[in-house]
Amino acid sequence: MTTGAPTSPYTARRRRSRLRRYLPPALAAWLVLEIWLLTLVAGAAGGLTVFLLLVAGVVAGSVVIKRAGRRAFQSLNEALRQGGSPARGGGNGLMMLGGLLLMIPGLVSDAAGLLLLLPPVQKAVSRFAENALERSLRKAAPGSLGDAFQQARMHRPDGKVVQGEVIRNGEPYGAPQEPRPPLTR
Repeated sequence: MTTGAPTSPYTARRRRSRLRRYLPPALAAWLVLEIWLLTLVAGAAGGLTVFLLLVAGVVAGSVVIKRAGRRAFQSLNEALRQGGSPARGGGNGLMMLGGLLLMIPGLVSDAAGLLLLLPPVQKAVSRFAENALERSLRKAAPGSLGDAFQQARMHRPDGKVVQGEVIRNGEPYGAPQEPRPPLTR
């Protein structure tokens, strides 16, 4: 039975996701670690060495991103030329992410970016991300956006034509219709 009284948003406490809970402290810890490591290396090797390392990271990252983007564009063009879809895999996307991590100032991000450029690491990260996406789509509530993605993945078009007939106003589409009277002013 409904009383019609509005419910307070404070009565049902929503649970925060893990990402929203742990991302801000993780970013703060990463930032502190990057700064601490840069000052440690600057104290041991000098400020010019750290500056040159950071510039080399930006240059190397831009080269990697440009190369990965060019490869992705070439594979897309080739797939479109052959009438298919591009090959699956996150190789180019993970290479771009590795290049972006190289461009971000810091030694930890440079190390992570260099790791993402290695093919075995790319395969492992790609497999992990795909499995995580599968799990989150399976847990999605019916009618949610995740459910729509799952439905689209299950019923993706494979080029087969489904025979049928379009019916409009009780008549098959394309059937001769009664001529309309001319418009008068």
